[in-house]
This record gives sequence, structure tokens and C-alpha cells, in this order.
Amino acid sequence: MKTQPVKIKTIEYATHDVLHIVTEKPKDIDFVPGQATEMFLGEAGKDGEGNPFTFTCLPNDDYLEFMIKTYPSHNGLTNELLKLKKGDEVILNDVFGAIAYKGEGTFIAGGAGVTPFIAILRDLKAKNKLGNNRLIFANKTKQDIILKKEFEEMLGNNFINILSDEKTDEYANGRITEEFIKKNTPGLKGHFYLCGPPPMMDAVEGQLAHLKISDDLIVKEAF
Repeated sequence: MKTQPVKIKTIEYATHDVLHIVTEKPKDIDFVPGQATEMFLGEAGKDGEGNPFTFTCLPNDDYLEFMIKTYPSHNGLTNELLKLKKGDEVILNDVFGAIAYKGEGTFIAGGAGVTPFIAILRDLKAKNKLGNNRLIFANKTKQDIILKKEFEEMLGNNFINILSDEKTDEYANGRITEEFIKKNTPGLKGHFYLCGPPPMMDAVEGQLAHLKISDDLIVKEAF
């Protein structure tokens, strides 16, 4: 796909710091659930580097959707997105991404790293193929959980949360550990899909290696 502008149809908050952006869909865009695109603003789209954001919509939807975590303390593109409104334009570039569904298993996400899994799980639900897929989702606090209600309805008891900075009766507290993975993945069967901040990814990969999970069963992408 060549670089091209698309208009914003809606822009609102999904959580206190995550923007839910819906745009027009170019006719020639093609992607599989889990893939991403580069997004630019203004003149930078012609020759600069954009920021990668994952499609959270499905390939056959007539719009594009993104869940984008903002960092008000950073002087970057996500900060600029906070100034946008309906009718404004963003520029999209090529489609890319290493995460693709390879079979039933456990999705392990940290914060905004859940975005590739949104489209994959929605696609499986649409095809009535959710099976026993489960999502282990690590966040700082309860208010950081993206699409909490949708995941609860979609996955039921297979939606497992852990919070590092908040203690509640509802969810586990702390960080993902080898024991936590073992406890929440019966028989350690199936594929393991990982996406999150690099330190979390490194830790979880080490834990999976300890649990003797074969490399060919691990599908990963850092954000």
C-alpha cells in the first residue's frame, strides 16, 4: 500500500490514557489479524518514520480501528494524536507484523501489547473458533485494562488479569512469573503468543524456556 491520508471518523478514550481511533479504510489496504501499519501526521508522512500501530478491527470491516496508548509526558506522535478530532487526517503506510494465529493457546500481553491480540481474538470469535484460547493480561492498575468488558464477555474464565501496582480482591497482584503461567495454562499446552514491553517479553521468554516450551510454539512481537 502506498502512503496515503485517511480521515478520522471517531476519536475517543477507551481508557484514561488509551485513544480509540476509527478512520476511513483505503480500498487497497489488506492485512491479517495481528498486523500493524505505520501512522504519520502532516508532512512527516512523506519522508519521515512513523509510529507502528496495530489494527484492532477485522480485515472485512469497512473502517480501520486502532487502540493507541498515549504518553503525555513524551514529546512524540501519541501526544500529537491527543489534539486530533473527527474529520482530521492521519497518514498510513505499509502493513507489517510478525504475530499471526497458528493454533489454540495462551496469549500473554503487557499493557498496550494486547492490541495484536484484539483483532486475532475478535476474528476467532466471529468464526466461532475461540475454543480454549486464553489471555493473560498484565497491567499496572485496573483502570489500565483495555477492553475489559469485551474480553470478559468473549473469554469468561479464560481472561486472566494480573496487576503490578494495585491490590484488589478481583485480580492477582505482582508480575507474571513461571508459577503464574503454569497455574493459568493447564498442561502448558498449545502455542504461546507474547506481546509487550521488551523487559516483560525477556522475562516471560525466560520463564517459558524454564518450563521447557519449544521455541516453535512461541509467537512474539515487541511493541
